[in-house]
Amino acid sequence: MSSLAEASKKLEQYCKAMSLHYQLLGAPGEDNALFVKVDGGQAQSRILFDCGENTVSQLPFSEVYALESVCFSHLHMDHIAGFDGLFRQLYPRLERPNLIYGPPQTRAILQRRLQGFLWNLSGEDPQAAWTVVDVTETHAHSSQFWLREAFALEHPMAERALENAVLLEHPLYTLEVRTLDHLTPSLAYLLRETERVNVNMQALSELNLKPGAWLAALKAGTLQANMLEGQRITHEVEDLERLLLKHSPGESIAYLTDFLLDEKALSRLVPWLSGVTTLVCECQYLAVDCELATRNHHMFTLQVAELAARAKVSDLILMHVSSRYSALEREELLAEVRSIFPHARFPESW
Repeated sequence: MSSLAEASKKLEQYCKAMSLHYQLLGAPGEDNALFVKVDGGQAQSRILFDCGENTVSQLPFSEVYALESVCFSHLHMDHIAGFDGLFRQLYPRLERPNLIYGPPQTRAILQRRLQGFLWNLSGEDPQAAWTVVDVTETHAHSSQFWLREAFALEHPMAERALENAVLLEHPLYTLEVRTLDHLTPSLAYLLRETERVNVNMQALSELNLKPGAWLAALKAGTLQANMLEGQRITHEVEDLERLLLKHSPGESIAYLTDFLLDEKALSRLVPWLSGVTTLVCECQYLAVDCELATRNHHMFTLQVAELAARAKVSDLILMHVSSRYSALEREELLAEVRSIFPHARFPESW
């Protein structure tokens, strides 16, 4: 193995590049959900978008237990029917906050779900709490509910203003929201990885430097001279950053479901989704059923394709297809979308 290859292998444990993993849960014609894991090498973050019936059961318990937040688009049954199974696994959890986001009325509806069991024999740590957040594009209004009170009391927290509709600013990503119309507010979510910073291994070799923990500090902007582990360095830290670090945009994934795509919505969504890596989008109906789609405030094939094409997304994954269609008709549905946007596909599990 060459010295450069050896250095590259050693570097992985220190400076693994971020990567975005996702899994579309649920079968065609049934409830769906989206599981996203952002892997920053030394840290990971997991988010669940919606929670349809029998969706969470497709995830290992370890992944479910590590969820940092659950983000509901809206509170219709086919998007939250699997919450009881999720809640059963997590209700006493103390290792991390239990966070639920959703449109206005989420706190009221979810409190009734949390209260929907008898808690006299819970026998769990009374400190377990759930935070539920009503979200608009401009504000997030949170309340906490405590296991020790059988979730009966609401403890409102301070309302938080959202700048540029950014709901979360995590070290690994940002999460933005838009409110769409499904005869009720339906939230669309866009997760953007933070900028990726990778090491130029060729430059590292040319400078006769050895990989080590100091590279992670260099990437984080916290490198000090005493971290260089005895190596002879003739460059200032600023020069090392310029010579060794390569900056590039992170990946992005958007989750859009259950809304009316009229001209007003299209004009708002196209610039927001511009250049997104992966668009996960509902595609309820064939074009022949466009009137039914409009009446129910859903999308049909040609609309989904136009949105993806105009936003110039890289990849389009279709989900939330109506149960009225057979497997053969679903292939027709995919073909209609591909006639306008060739990079469309169903989830691999379908």
